Amino acid sequence: MTSAVLKSPAEAPPKRSFRAQMHLAREDAIVSAVNRLLAEKGFEAMTVDEVAAEVGIAKASLYKHFPSKEDLAAAAMVRVMDRARAFLDSLQSGNANARPIDQLRAVARWTLEVQLAGEMPSLPSENSSLRASLTTNKAYVDGLMDVSDRLGAWITAAQADGSLNNSLPPIAVLYTLYARACDPVLGFLKSHGQYSSEQIIDMVLSTCFEGLQAR
Repeated sequence: MTSAVLKSPAEAPPKRSFRAQMHLAREDAIVSAVNRLLAEKGFEAMTVDEVAAEVGIAKASLYKHFPSKEDLAAAAMVRVMDRARAFLDSLQSGNANARPIDQLRAVARWTLEVQLAGEMPSLPSENSSLRASLTTNKAYVDGLMDVSDRLGAWITAAQADGSLNNSLPPIAVLYTLYARACDPVLGFLKSHGQYSSEQIIDMVLSTCFEGLQAR
């Protein structure tokens, strides 16, 4: 008679204390506020006082979570990068047989939708202290490299199958797609009030992928 091997049940992860949950909830609210302000005003115009006021906490309390304005903005940029990676995951798992050009269009459409929703932080200017801070932020750099590698693979594949201009350096195409994250055309067309968000996105996608030349 063989004895049964008893296996202990997997231990459940320890529950966070109420205080820890409140800490995380406050950090989430802070990052969400920073994200909105960065989308609306940009890093240079955003102030820590505005962030604290929007969240409803004292500036001293805010600094307990994020010690500088650069840290605040970096957290928002990391969150958007994580959202982008999750979206790429869904694209790759949802339709592995999709054409590379269609995957690139889907990414560009998602970027425009996030921007129109006011959830896309404006990219920092070349001489911004935030740009310098981001280059040393491992979570952001790792995310950026991952997104760039995946988009780069689709770009080179689309150039190989003739659906993208193969005379353009892939890096130029990549940066053109990244530029859609802060394309002012969306805001101009939205403020005009003549077009729906879907129409605006379709027009910008058309100029991005088909250009302005008559066909």
